[in-house]
Amino acid sequence: MVVADAIRPRGPYSLALTAEWAGDATRRVRDGVLTCALPGGACAAAWQRPDGRVVVRATGEEALARMRFVLALEDDHSEFLRRFRADELLGPSTSRLRGLRPLRVATVVQALLRAFCGQLIDSKTARDLERRIVRAATPAATAPGLHEPPDARQLAAFAPARLRALGLHARRAAALVRLCGGPDPERLHGAPTAAVAALLERERGLGPWSAGVVCLEGLGRYEHGLVGDLGLVKLVAALRGRRVEAWETGELLARYGEWAGLASVYLLKGWARGLMPVPRA
Repeated sequence: MVVADAIRPRGPYSLALTAEWAGDATRRVRDGVLTCALPGGACAAAWQRPDGRVVVRATGEEALARMRFVLALEDDHSEFLRRFRADELLGPSTSRLRGLRPLRVATVVQALLRAFCGQLIDSKTARDLERRIVRAATPAATAPGLHEPPDARQLAAFAPARLRALGLHARRAAALVRLCGGPDPERLHGAPTAAVAALLERERGLGPWSAGVVCLEGLGRYEHGLVGDLGLVKLVAALRGRRVEAWETGELLARYGEWAGLASVYLLKGWARGLMPVPRA
């Protein structure tokens, strides 16, 4: 059964900005339409009308609800925009990119996989690696060219050597299989953000950046920043006029308090678009 809804997002919202970097093995953007494969063989598509409403069409009510979460339609970030509109770094981005929200993935396991794949490499290489693993682990979706998002059972079934053959570092492959073979990562939806971050950072192969990815993209939390992100390292280096260590990005994000995760996204997007008032190295 196909269901549809025209949803008025809470607060400023731009699907074009939110879905700009959306492409992966489970979703694509074409002609302004975001199509997502969802768990259990479901799928959904979304586009934004000129009046600002986002139309979501999905294969069932559960898929519609999950797509609303993926799109972050309910999470009004107006307070973030107000608080930092005069910030020397974020000010221009909050003005020019005010409809931007972090797009989420459909399962915590996919966010966890992304966190393992993205460490210490450029984003394109990381996305290619994630795409290979998702395609190897999950069935093709009903939407042509897409695969279903992975769950814990599917990744736990892999031998670490198989993940290594696909390109994932051996230590990270072993850690990913071990985590997916334990309590279901989807349970993290019910845990406080600080507890989630502490749990993840205790695992070998994960750190603050990985915890930030899981919190932002898997759980939809805005308070944990992407500490150590390579793009933020470049930004801090430009600000300080010298080479910097990954931990120094945490000093930058600390100024944004409970909005550190969302600030990470705005800083990265603003830096990529030349909106930061700092010289590039």
